[in-house]
Amino acid sequence: MPQQRNLLTCFLASCLVALAVPALAAPDEELLGKANGYPVGTRANWFFEEGVRVGSFSRIDEILPHNRLGKAETPLLLVAAGSETKLGYRFENQNWTLDDFLAHQRVTGLLVIKDGTVLFERYQYDRKPSDRFISHSMAKSIVSLAVGMAVAEGRIASLDDLVSKYVPRLADSPYGETTIRSVLRMSSGVRFSEAYDGKDDLTRFVITRSREGSISALREFETREAEQGTRFHYASSETVLLAVLLREVTGTTLSQYLTTRLWQPMGAEADATWSTTTDGTEAAMGNFNATLRDYGRLGMLLANDGAVGGKQIVPKDYLLDATDWHRQPLPFTPGKATPYFGYGYQFWLYPGEKRRFALLGVYGQSIFVDPELKLVMVVTAVARNANVGKESFARERDAVWRGIVGKYGNW
Repeated sequence: MPQQRNLLTCFLASCLVALAVPALAAPDEELLGKANGYPVGTRANWFFEEGVRVGSFSRIDEILPHNRLGKAETPLLLVAAGSETKLGYRFENQNWTLDDFLAHQRVTGLLVIKDGTVLFERYQYDRKPSDRFISHSMAKSIVSLAVGMAVAEGRIASLDDLVSKYVPRLADSPYGETTIRSVLRMSSGVRFSEAYDGKDDLTRFVITRSREGSISALREFETREAEQGTRFHYASSETVLLAVLLREVTGTTLSQYLTTRLWQPMGAEADATWSTTTDGTEAAMGNFNATLRDYGRLGMLLANDGAVGGKQIVPKDYLLDATDWHRQPLPFTPGKATPYFGYGYQFWLYPGEKRRFALLGVYGQSIFVDPELKLVMVVTAVARNANVGKESFARERDAVWRGIVGKYGNW
């Protein structure tokens, strides 16, 4: 039986490789470092410099220290479709295919899964299925899952507790005197700017954190400019606050905590890594790294309301609270939190009556989930701008997702 299982695994893997053919051309290959073999950057330039973006976003382990999340002993099989499904979308008054999307945008990997079957898989810029792609802020949603598990295990008594109850070193600071629920919704009300220009509060926060640790960096922000829980204001510092909280209540690293509770139970086929800071905590607000297919497995887990193989991995009620805009107060609903998305517990919530949500990161990283259709789309990318709303990337990616959803359901 083990031999038969291994043969089946090899056969399915070969089918997936057949689907994972590279696109013929990718945008801006030379600008992104093709002639130099897509080099990996340094700590100083990996985030901002285009010429090292492809290499750095799939080789961050070579630049930054990290913790490892071990793969599953028996990976969850991804079944290849008999033939590649023709998927299309409409954008700027024209009909396009997914290969057109790859030709238009700086996508390093694109994966579509429905009901556990891989419908489409592509890589560009000489990337391959074994590469670990950076998550950027998709990692925030993974931190949220850890919070839900800690609540289910009784390590956190209530999301309405103040953070300082569990992290006394933050007592009498605005972040410490914020409820966990407000932090999950990025609604502490604490003043924080995040513009990815090297001059914002995020830059100051990262520098202080690297020099003095997470607590000192969090305590540096002393002004609450809005009542907590009343507005959405995106701030990566608030995810770091959750990571500090989790370290206190679990007594271990995020990576260790989630290896046996998330990564292995969901059936990951490869190790993941998570970059760490000088105080030993994971970056948390980003820098989680995994293969495209394992991001797909994570999406499938979420599409199945946190269950895999009949076993509940992520607490279902928590996940529904995190990803259903109907369960959010008005300021966090689509059209209110932002002109388009709503915001739950570190998840972006699509408008529309059906529950659809996304994990999003700068430069185009994304996992889109439709639980009703059991449909997942994963995109890894090296877009021109950190904020992809500044270019056509965000609008075309949204059109692709809507086109795929429209093939199997409706909005």
